[in-house]
Amino acid sequence: MAATKKTVLITGVSRGIGRALALELAKHGHLIIGCGRHKTNLDSLQLQLSNASPQNHLLFIADVKSDDSIRQMAHTVRDKLGSLDIIVNNAGVNTANLKFWEVPDEMFDNVIDTNIKGAANVLRHFIPLMLPRNQGIIVNISSLYGRTVGPLASAYCASKWAIEGLSKSIAKELPDGMTIVALDPGIINTDMAVAYFGDLASQYQSPQEWAVKAVSMILNITTADNGATLIVPDPSDLLDISFLLQNREGEKKRPKVIIE
Repeated sequence: MAATKKTVLITGVSRGIGRALALELAKHGHLIIGCGRHKTNLDSLQLQLSNASPQNHLLFIADVKSDDSIRQMAHTVRDKLGSLDIIVNNAGVNTANLKFWEVPDEMFDNVIDTNIKGAANVLRHFIPLMLPRNQGIIVNISSLYGRTVGPLASAYCASKWAIEGLSKSIAKELPDGMTIVALDPGIINTDMAVAYFGDLASQYQSPQEWAVKAVSMILNITTADNGATLIVPDPSDLLDISFLLQNREGEKKRPKVIIE
């Protein structure tokens, strides 16, 4: 794992994999910049981060959907820190489990505005902070559904396919010293996974277990990875996705998968 201490921006940091990633990075001495929408969650995270490391971590109440909020956040980071080393575009939402024609327009818009436009807002205002040093790593959290599709997740699938394309396009625009990747985190037992897969989500790794592997991967991304789609390794991950989709209620146990 990289020994140099990094300054890392994580969106959607107040819960789920964003929170777990922030805490794991802080344990290794890295400085966290984070944003989320829920003050209570951010306050408790601030305390946990302070206990994990003595860094002056910066947490903001900000919604990535608001370009003005992200612009102000970037200005504050520039004034306090000057630059940053890593961006993790993690904030994301899904719709209820509905067929496309049943999804209300405001629900569809929320997914697109958060998962695509929110990521774009962050990139628009934070990439310029990296450019003067001609170095930096950008990680856009994608999904298996950024390369394939599943039922009752049309807006989410559309948003993650967009993240894959956005990442690959920006990769061709960045200077040689910078890197952008799309990162498929795999299936993790988060609130979003429970909402989609039901009880079967509990049979997958926790955010904390995932974060240990993800931190090692993110800190070792190089310019050779620019434009790539990376997958956080997990032997059980995604091998029986069709089974999950067909058995959301958890009435059956997952089939045993043997990896050689």
